[in-house]
Amino acid sequence: MYLWPYGDPASAPADAPVHIGGKWDIPTLLGAYQKGIFPWPTPGLPIRWWSPDPRFVLLPNELHCTPSLRKVMRKPGWKVTVDQDFPSVIRHCAKVPRAGQGGTWITPKIIEAYIELHRLGFAHSVETYWEGELVGGLYGISLGQIFHGESMFHLKTDASKVAFVALVERLQACGYRLIDCQVPTPHLASFGAFATPRSEFLSFLETYREIEPTANPWTNPLWPKVQGEPS
Repeated sequence: MYLWPYGDPASAPADAPVHIGGKWDIPTLLGAYQKGIFPWPTPGLPIRWWSPDPRFVLLPNELHCTPSLRKVMRKPGWKVTVDQDFPSVIRHCAKVPRAGQGGTWITPKIIEAYIELHRLGFAHSVETYWEGELVGGLYGISLGQIFHGESMFHLKTDASKVAFVALVERLQACGYRLIDCQVPTPHLASFGAFATPRSEFLSFLETYREIEPTANPWTNPLWPKVQGEPS
């Protein structure tokens, strides 16, 4: 367990930070995730730490994937990998414009810290290539049987969806219990994500954050085969 010294998320406001400021280092970051807290900074202001209520989550075995997206995924131009270019994925997530947002919360400080978390084996990326070119991906934090999604990007229609479906199906095959989507979006809701009370999320987190999955989803860089995956 890593130390989180800045307050109990269970008693934090539903729609305000658990804490503002404090240390910014790897042990504090990991301690935050273990407590169900994530950083969501505003450039130029002290770091803000959040644990919203309700929490948006997805159960891997309840993934919704439309027939039309399945048809897209079967096209031969796609290639999906894991942990092959984490720095490019997080930097693309930081710079690709998003509807309704004038900037990014993925600051240079965030990029540096999560690249270090990747080096330490906690942060992971999924890369989507179309005809050899990186066109989409996502990254997040894996702790026990829970994956905490952080951000995704696409440069080609459906590229982030391809990455997300591939990730969820691999996590399901490896015994993961929950994907933490953090806050609601229509995009994630279309895949079956739903809001759950923070108290239930924190209880689930406490149960599964230190239980190892049945197989390691990060050891084989290519889909669909993963070590330990049922045939």
